Amino acid sequence: MNNISHSHRIEEIDFLKCVFILLMIAFHLSYIEHLYPYAKNIVFTFHMPAFLFISGYLFNINKKWNVFLRSIKWIFIPYAIMEGGYVIMASFLPIQDHIDHISFLIVLSKVLLHPLGPPWYLHTLMLCGLLYYGVFQVLHLKKLSSLIIFGLCLYFCSYYLHIVSFYSACYFFAGVVVRQSGLTFLQVVRPSALSILPVILMAAYPQNLSRSTIAGAIMVYLVMSICLFCFKYIKGKMREGALFIGRNTLIIFLFSPIFTLLAKQFLPFLAFDHSGMLFLFLSLAFTLAGCFLIAYGMDWLNISRFFFGKARVVLGKNPE
Repeated sequence: MNNISHSHRIEEIDFLKCVFILLMIAFHLSYIEHLYPYAKNIVFTFHMPAFLFISGYLFNINKKWNVFLRSIKWIFIPYAIMEGGYVIMASFLPIQDHIDHISFLIVLSKVLLHPLGPPWYLHTLMLCGLLYYGVFQVLHLKKLSSLIIFGLCLYFCSYYLHIVSFYSACYFFAGVVVRQSGLTFLQVVRPSALSILPVILMAAYPQNLSRSTIAGAIMVYLVMSICLFCFKYIKGKMREGALFIGRNTLIIFLFSPIFTLLAKQFLPFLAFDHSGMLFLFLSLAFTLAGCFLIAYGMDWLNISRFFFGKARVVLGKNPE
């Protein structure tokens, strides 16, 4: 997630990433997702599609091929480690993605072709990014022709190879279209308080809660519009904290499953709170603290270079 950003960061995008990564953590807490199943359906309609749209917009293909492949390598290495670990964990723990038996071929298949669990996003990012680079930087066609061929490649990978979901490819493709159109992100996604009205109306009907429908795509746009409107009124330390989280979503995305699983240990102590809100906020704080503790520890031990390809993975206020 951090690996795809351009050198000039857009604060509004970092804020969007903060909102969506916090929602991802919240509804990967099994207690919360079972306590609020309808809210989970609403959030799952827009949070990862929005990430994919943003990723398509930010994905940087203006690199020499060796530099580009190096950047893909440093997405693949943490992805492969986390996906491999998740698959092995799924063979031992009674989780939703449980695997009855494990083998090297199963792990390899999940890592290369059909990822299991949250790391699927990075698999989609790499696949779409490689196709994006190949079509635009290798074929050297006119922009419209490149977009058409890129779209056809994504369709083929989705419907014939089954290595990426069609909706994921569409949201990434939409972000690429905005980037290639020459319009800025903020010219396309406009902040508006009025966006909340259609979101409420759409969310009231379960048939709209699908990221693979037109209604779902509209909701993705409207939620981003609402968030951008709210961003204007967030100031001071809260703003700084939100932007810091938004700059470091890759860290949180990779390490949060460890802490959302451990957060279950809080439940016996918070049984008196039937709303689950105390558990939610404590688990969010615990997960964020744990993710950054790991990341800062890796930076301090000088092992981030082996995992992320750079000396410092935590991006501060003025990231390079």
